[in-house]
Amino acid sequence: MAECHPVGFQWVMEAKARGAKVFHIDPRFTRTSALADRYLPIRAGTDIVLLGALINHVLTNGLDFREYVLAYTNASTIISEDFRDTEDLDGLFSGYDAEGRKYDPSSWAYEGAEEEAAAGQRREQLEGGAQHAEAAGPHEYGSGGPAMLATPSTDPTLNHPRCVYQILKRHFARYTPEMVAEACGIEPEAFAELAEAITANSGRERTTAWVYSVGWTQHSVGAQYIRAGAILQLLLGNIGRPGGGILALRGHASIQGSSDIPTLFNILPGYLPMPHAHRHEDLDGYLAAAGADTGFWGRKRSYMVSLLKSWWGDAATADNDFRFDHLPRLTGDHGHYTTVLGQIDGTVKGYFVVGENPAVGSSSGRLQRLGLANLDWLVVRDLRLVETATFWKDGPELETGEMRTEDIGTEVFFMPAASHVEKEGTFTNTQRLLQWREKAVDPPGEARSDLWFYYHLGKRIRRRLTDDDIDLPLRELTWDYPEHGEHAEPSAEAVLREINGTGPDGRALSAYTELEPDGSTRCGCWIYCGVYADEVNQAARRKSRHEQGRIAPEWGWAWPANRRVLYNRASADPEGRPWSERKKLVWWDEEKGEWTGHDVPDFEKDKPPHYLPPDEARAEDAISGSTPFIMQADGKGWLYAPAGMADGPLPTHYEPHESPVPNPLYGRRANPCRKVYDRPEVPYNPAGSSRFPYVLTTYRLTEHHTAGGMSRSLPYLAELQPELFCEVSPRLAEELGLVNGGWATIVTTRAAIEARVLVTGRIRPLRLDGRRIEQVGLPYHWGWSGGVATGDVTNDLMPMVLDPNVYIQEGKAATCDVRPGRRPRGQALLELMEEYRRG
Repeated sequence: MAECHPVGFQWVMEAKARGAKVFHIDPRFTRTSALADRYLPIRAGTDIVLLGALINHVLTNGLDFREYVLAYTNASTIISEDFRDTEDLDGLFSGYDAEGRKYDPSSWAYEGAEEEAAAGQRREQLEGGAQHAEAAGPHEYGSGGPAMLATPSTDPTLNHPRCVYQILKRHFARYTPEMVAEACGIEPEAFAELAEAITANSGRERTTAWVYSVGWTQHSVGAQYIRAGAILQLLLGNIGRPGGGILALRGHASIQGSSDIPTLFNILPGYLPMPHAHRHEDLDGYLAAAGADTGFWGRKRSYMVSLLKSWWGDAATADNDFRFDHLPRLTGDHGHYTTVLGQIDGTVKGYFVVGENPAVGSSSGRLQRLGLANLDWLVVRDLRLVETATFWKDGPELETGEMRTEDIGTEVFFMPAASHVEKEGTFTNTQRLLQWREKAVDPPGEARSDLWFYYHLGKRIRRRLTDDDIDLPLRELTWDYPEHGEHAEPSAEAVLREINGTGPDGRALSAYTELEPDGSTRCGCWIYCGVYADEVNQAARRKSRHEQGRIAPEWGWAWPANRRVLYNRASADPEGRPWSERKKLVWWDEEKGEWTGHDVPDFEKDKPPHYLPPDEARAEDAISGSTPFIMQADGKGWLYAPAGMADGPLPTHYEPHESPVPNPLYGRRANPCRKVYDRPEVPYNPAGSSRFPYVLTTYRLTEHHTAGGMSRSLPYLAELQPELFCEVSPRLAEELGLVNGGWATIVTTRAAIEARVLVTGRIRPLRLDGRRIEQVGLPYHWGWSGGVATGDVTNDLMPMVLDPNVYIQEGKAATCDVRPGRRPRGQALLELMEEYRRG
């Protein structure tokens, strides 16, 4: 965190100065490690073993926050008798289809869900089945949970063998301190210190927070890493309370915003699912299969209709399904890596690359460049000519003869872009906080903002439309924004106001609870409704923390409803009283008959703690007064996920696709649902191969930014980190004859690259079950052109293996070989690669 998020890390240091204990768990000793109280080295790709052992420690020793767990989680819920765990099936859950590499999750359901389905009710397994998984369906649960029984059978004693609590105890029983030592390389004494610290610092009076970044997400089990962290935090009562939670450190500014208002193929603004061509014929059919009808997600018709009205205005009416038919449809996987394969196969002809540099920044870089070379046209918008724009004239495949400039037919259009200081708008950061930024200077030359580019592109396209029905969605699209300045820049504030939404009177709405299902309201993203309340840009507020309380509600605006801690009803007990004075956040004021506190209560303001929902209640009316997780179907925090995950209801350790060791917990080595590709362009290192004996992990540096487009061209940054390097332990360096400051060649079946050698104790060999495992670390900021600092592309080494839930690549754990000296050039490089592939 100190390395990649140094500004945010100041708050960790402030907490430490006030007595907080900081642990850092990472394959490398970094700037964060140097400032932590305790550093725990770990083998890349084994975090679920560590988290599972912590969960087991809590359950075995009765250290869970029992009142919180009973009242606020699904610990007491009874699961279908058809469910079989990985303990029963040696690493598989029930419902696995080996041929399709997918699960039918129907047996994971709450007891009674089978009867509901038999009675003709909507079945969650239709959401969780093959079509759902093929379109990264689990990603849509970023806001509302999947459908499930709102009032399932429970056992408050937690003794029923099929209740979630007992299933958890059995599932995690094999995750022991000894297994942590064997799989992760963390000694039992260090594990004990961590376990003692987090449990002692959790409960009524204290809370513990976990902070992660792509070191957790970029794995073939990445989504389950986060699930494991959530289970631990729920057991300890650390969700919905100040000082608790799980903080996801985004890769750079507004990555949270680009999920909320998505640049993703499978979701619409506010995590509404993108319609599927074979599942959603009309709006009613879509809404019936779009998550739960209970909880606040039960208002999804209001969210969706208001979105359609925002996009198609007066043309969207109840008679034409509010122009639901204008939305594009999914037919399967349209993610980044499948799109690149489509380029190679000739089915994808054109490509927009905006603020990205996949020729350097994406896994399997050679594959990316092969795809780019087979396009008809390519549009690149960036601050400078990045490698994605210049691959055709200076890419590494020209040196090897795999490509020739004269054979590449891709027409490249480079559109210079404005930087973040050269345009106005908002950032949405990791804690859901929208902050408005003013434009500091005009962009140089022909550089334009993204808003200008898309707005004026849209205007030009509209001028070319015909009367043909195929053009109707674009003809009817609302596309009118105030313009200002010499270049007719559209108003970013007007766009923000449109996202906020308006009511029947045209005034800005104040909260998403004002959205209606009848078409009388418009809203571009329901979770952002309120950011322009009272016709004021709430994101532009900047009241100093010294002028307001510690929650600081008048600094920017947090979705939803300017709420700073999600699910903060959990900060009070079932009767509405704070768990402790020290950690009080919101509470029930009996005299006033409302929820009040330091934060905006994440609950209906006037719903008393004793409220019980009537039978057949829907939306928020189905949530009792003592269940805080209002977006979930049953109002509970899910220790066990009966639906919504593609690869199982509980986190399970699987080895990375490329691993030097077998799975020490199960016979099943790797995630059975991981996405792999049988393509010659993306070969894989054989698991456990002696040709690739070392663990390879990648990371970032403070001095550079992602794929280097913003930093490698700046001399004062480039001189701080001028060359690509590989970190190796002194023992590995001695074994291989590597010299500090010299050259090494790092090899996988996909590529061989060269890097300067950094011999350091920061990356340690780990002893796993009597075997020494060496790890090799590589930053990934370098590319071959366009900068003061240049170097080989680290991501050329990485495999194209994806998490099955959200399709993120496994970029943090693979295997490699290391050789002393520089890599071969030209044909000799291809010969080396062939030698490694053949073995």
